[in-house]
Amino acid sequence: MFRFFRLWLGLLARCFRSHRTLLLENLALRQQLSVLKRKHRKPKVSPLDKLFWVLAHRFWSAWKSSLIIVAPETVVRWHRAGSRRYWSLISRVKERVGRKKLSREIRDLIFQMATDNPTWGAPRIHGELLLLGFNVSERSISRWMKRAPRNPGLARRWQAFLRNHREAIAAMDFFTVPTVTFQLLYCFFIISHDRRQIVHFNVTRNPTSSWIVQQLREAFPYESAPKFLLFDHDKKYGLDVPAALRSLQITGVQTSIQSPWQNRVAERWVGSCRRDLLDHIIALNERHLKRLLSAYASYYHDDRTHLAFARKPLAAESALRPPVR
Repeated sequence: MFRFFRLWLGLLARCFRSHRTLLLENLALRQQLSVLKRKHRKPKVSPLDKLFWVLAHRFWSAWKSSLIIVAPETVVRWHRAGSRRYWSLISRVKERVGRKKLSREIRDLIFQMATDNPTWGAPRIHGELLLLGFNVSERSISRWMKRAPRNPGLARRWQAFLRNHREAIAAMDFFTVPTVTFQLLYCFFIISHDRRQIVHFNVTRNPTSSWIVQQLREAFPYESAPKFLLFDHDKKYGLDVPAALRSLQITGVQTSIQSPWQNRVAERWVGSCRRDLLDHIIALNERHLKRLLSAYASYYHDDRTHLAFARKPLAAESALRPPVR
């Protein structure tokens, strides 16, 4: 601080000197500064020095011509950093603003209602909390419902079902493939859970429920149908597909909405098909895609190794059963 005041006192004293004396002194100081800069490449600048040049940048238009120790951009950066620090200091408040944070009791109650009643939405839970005397906004309830912990018992029950009925379960699903003319083709397939084999597949441009029923009849002739068949909530199945499954004495099991993990065997085959084949070849038309899928299905069964079967093909007699994961 004393050095800072001495600098300003020296500045006032120089105001009474002659112009020639000030020029000579300025020349001598610049020469010494150039020598100092050659000796010390990175001089240390104190906070008071920074404040001086920030004020000079603010009130002196020709400050760049007298600056030697640092670049002008450095002074501008100091000024911006000081501005950020100034506004961060004055923007601090002692009292918390905004809505009060929900208590742990209300959060646990929201989590419990959402877990015990999966069909309830935020409006229903909001009404129940109002009846209990808790004044919480519906938007807050919706936000906390997204953070509700999942019930692990549901996943364990589903995994137990897949493990106990693996030999009698098959799954069907669709996936889309664009052609070279930007047309969209729908690939339908049925895969068994026991050996992960493709039971049936076909390609069409316009999948309907009657077309799917015909594919089921072709896939399971002569009472070879599995006991359970997994499929999602696609609108293409309609009401005809469940009726056809009952006529074939198959128990249709629909997965939950937006839960592809419940049909993981089919989803994994789609991923393998895309990575191994469809990401490298553009289908020309429906016939071309059907020929490609037929060749890939043969490769998938006879030649491709699988980690779940001890890195052996599906057709190998010594292939182990897939472990439960």
